[in-house]
Amino acid sequence: ISGPAITHFTQVPGGWDAIIVAFIGSAEAQRAQIGWVDPADASYDQPGLLRDDYYPGDIGFDPLGLRPEDPEELDLMITKELQNGRLAMLAAAGFLAQEAVDGKGIIEHFSS
Repeated sequence: ISGPAITHFTQVPGGWDAIIVAFIGSAEAQRAQIGWVDPADASYDQPGLLRDDYYPGDIGFDPLGLRPEDPEELDLMITKELQNGRLAMLAAAGFLAQEAVDGKGIIEHFSS
């Protein structure tokens, strides 16, 4: 796999995309089981009902114990993480737009 990042996905050998989709589907299914009420247990007028003890995005993964105990501090940390993720997506979009314009990879711009 080489060249601009915007072309990398089309260069992935056949079959690998199915493996990637299977892993993503597995992770999303596990998250849905953690966060959502079983449709058989929810009333018909409340499809997609979240569990009472579920905070969106919280699936219990905190191997380093960084999650604050204080709810206000947790909300602040979550907000900061969302803002960092949004900024990273904008940066990635800028990289891909630059590559689409001139066909050079990100590293190639530093050496020219």
